[in-house]
Amino acid sequence: MILLNALFPVLALILAGNAFKYWQITDAAFFRTSDRLVYFIFFPLMLFWKIGSAPLQFDNGWRYLAACALAVIVVCCLSLLFIRLWPVPSFKAGSFNQGCYRFNTYIGMAVVLNAFGDAGVQLYGILIGLIIPMINVLCVSVLIWYGKNGGNRQGRFAVTLKHLLANPLIIACVGGMLYGKLVGSFPLSIDNTLKLTSQVTLPLALFSIGGSLSFANLRDNMGLALASAGFKLAMLPLLGLGLLWLFDVTGMAWNVSMLFFSLPTSTAIYILSSQLHSDTELASAVIVLSTLLSFGSMALVLLWGG
Repeated sequence: MILLNALFPVLALILAGNAFKYWQITDAAFFRTSDRLVYFIFFPLMLFWKIGSAPLQFDNGWRYLAACALAVIVVCCLSLLFIRLWPVPSFKAGSFNQGCYRFNTYIGMAVVLNAFGDAGVQLYGILIGLIIPMINVLCVSVLIWYGKNGGNRQGRFAVTLKHLLANPLIIACVGGMLYGKLVGSFPLSIDNTLKLTSQVTLPLALFSIGGSLSFANLRDNMGLALASAGFKLAMLPLLGLGLLWLFDVTGMAWNVSMLFFSLPTSTAIYILSSQLHSDTELASAVIVLSTLLSFGSMALVLLWGG
């Protein structure tokens, strides 16, 4: 029953977003606008509200954060070894690397909320506040290293640092932690307003994810897309499982961490690949394949943890 309750609503909204795009009920302008609303307004408000509404309760301290961060770093390094030994062409290397560990924040939040409730959302919010800046540094570093315009690396790292410091999700997580520590609750009128706002956030985000999926490039990039999805949905969860055991992480923190490891690749890898001159067709293929396969990996985690 946990699979039906946690995963079916997420899958249904993603499929609806893709179907409405196919039927031309929605268009590219709609999805651009909804993406901006979710990224800059609705999702940061939701994170701030969920994290700041009560003091944080850690059943494993901060150990789950260290385990998750170390797992991502190790998988990034292993993907670079694969790029060198396969070998993966430089034009495709950055897109392949991102697909191996970059995660879909919105699908993660939707499944965590459905499966684990507010306690899981708090742990997940703190986790992504730590992981997002680290992953962005890793992704951009690899893209610049393999990019054709690598000579301007200092300028690009400066731009990346600026974007990290102004990232609305990171600001919301830090702000929520401070608010929860100093205050710990919202006035009822504000709480009800934020509750209504949060009800818009995840449906709109999942709808946009469905609208962004394109199967056009999957056939020509199946080999590397499958390898990248294998790193993300098989190697990362297995490595993460070992590290959670090593760091003695249990309870809700274990459930949230394992679900984090099993998430699909973020749709943001397409945008970053385009900006830093990597293969957007491979990025698109990785997104589609990992999204489809992730419902299997998430189901396994939920069955094990449930």
